Amino acid sequence: MTQTLRIGHREDVMHVVLQRADKGNALSGALVEELAQAVEAARQAQVRLFVLSGEGRHFCTGFDLSALDEETDDSLLARFTRVELLLQALHAAPFTTLAIAHGRTTGAGADIFCACAERWTVGDTTFAFPGAAFGLVLGTARLADAVGATRTREWIESGMQFGDDIAFEAGLATRRLAPEALDEALAQLAARSRRLDAPTQRGIHEAIDAAGRRPRGDAGDAQDLMRLVRSAARAGLRDRIAAYRAAQKRG
Repeated sequence: MTQTLRIGHREDVMHVVLQRADKGNALSGALVEELAQAVEAARQAQVRLFVLSGEGRHFCTGFDLSALDEETDDSLLARFTRVELLLQALHAAPFTTLAIAHGRTTGAGADIFCACAERWTVGDTTFAFPGAAFGLVLGTARLADAVGATRTREWIESGMQFGDDIAFEAGLATRRLAPEALDEALAQLAARSRRLDAPTQRGIHEAIDAAGRRPRGDAGDAQDLMRLVRSAARAGLRDRIAAYRAAQKRG
């Protein structure tokens, strides 16, 4: 147990549950730091399956902006950079990563979902990628890898909200499950993750990554980080976010 996470580690499976249900599991600075530490702990422990889910009504409603008045452009840039580094750690993990989404899965929460190798929805789930509305480029290349350029452009430029049916049809979600089917599906995935020995599992992950269109490893990560920093470092980030939130409230 940490301040914002519940972590269960049994044999070679680690299950991490986001525990900010009263905030929609929005990504505070502490939550991002503790989640990054959990991913590194899983790497050190050589787990075979890393499961990420959220407590309460929603998986993750994105970046926590509840204290925006206390932020500066520089502090926001630092926080968004840490989110990108977390996404890279999940995406490059040498073990199977699984995100289980439900309810609202928005912004950086949807990017976390997309960064995992297995992406399941349980019950009614909605997705949206609104960050571009305040000038942020985060997770775009990974999303395009998963669903293609056309869908990525449509979803990001429109900021549309869509359901798990569209997410599954497009390839963002890899499975849609009823709640009662989850335990059996998890057991099957854990067994599959153990079928190969750990070095072979790592090699397979690396080979699949290398086959994609986007440069992988350090080169791809550097490009993603560069795009994020360039977009977030533009003067006026805090004001753009404030304007976006005000427009959303006017609705």
